[in-house]
Amino acid sequence: MRQTYIISGMTCNGCKDSVEKKLSAIKGVTNVLVDLEKAEASLDLQSPVSLSQLQQSLPDKYVISEKKNIFDTSVLDKKSITPQKTKIQELQPLFIIFGYITITSVLLNYRDWNINDAMLDFMGLFYIVFSFFKILDLKGFPDSFRMYDPLAKVIPLYGWIYPFLEIALGLLFLMRFQIITALIATIIILGITTIGVTKTLMDKKSIQCACLGTALKLPMTQATFIENTIMIIMAITMLTQLF
Repeated sequence: MRQTYIISGMTCNGCKDSVEKKLSAIKGVTNVLVDLEKAEASLDLQSPVSLSQLQQSLPDKYVISEKKNIFDTSVLDKKSITPQKTKIQELQPLFIIFGYITITSVLLNYRDWNINDAMLDFMGLFYIVFSFFKILDLKGFPDSFRMYDPLAKVIPLYGWIYPFLEIALGLLFLMRFQIITALIATIIILGITTIGVTKTLMDKKSIQCACLGTALKLPMTQATFIENTIMIIMAITMLTQLF
C-alpha cells in the first residue's frame, strides 16, 4: 500500500536525506521516496502506520500531514481549509528588511544628502543584513543555495564561503574601502546568482530562496530577481560615475 504525505520544513537535500532515513527506519515502512520540490513523501507500507508514529520519528523542524484527495468532502469544508498566503504575504519579511535598509540609508545621509553615499550605505547594509540571516543556519544554507546558484552547483565550497563574502563586501562599502573592487565583485557575484534565479523562474520550479538563508522560508519569486537586479544596477551606476 502506498501513501503520500505532505512534509513541511525541508529546505535542502540534506533535509530530504534525513527525512528518508528516519521514515525508512519505521517498522512497516518498506520504501520511502521524498520529493523536495513538492514537499511530499511517498511511503510503501507493509502494515498500517499512524500519522503520530510518523511524526514522532522525525525531528521537530519537520511537520508531516496526510495529503488530502481533491474529492475528499472534508477538504471542501471551510473550517478544514487553511487560507493560502499571497505572494505579498509570503515575501513580507523581505519587504520589511528592504524597507529598514532603505530608511537607514536615507537617515545616515539626510543632513548632507549625497545619493552616492546613500547607495553605498544601502549596498553595505544589504550585504551585512542578508549575511546575518544566512549565518543563522550556516549548515543548511549551502545546500539550499546550490539548488539555483550555478557556481555553487559546480563548486560546493562557494556556498559555504558566500555569507562571509557578503560580510566582506558589506564592510568594504560601509568603510568606503576598495569601492571599485567591491562594485565589480557585486556585479560578478550577483550576476551569476541572477542567472540561476532567472533559469529557476523560467523553469517554474518551486524551491526556497536562500537570499535570507533558511531561517526565513521564502519562496523563489520575481522579488528575488528584482532585489539582485537593484544591486547590480546600483553597482553599474556607481562604476560609471567613478570612471
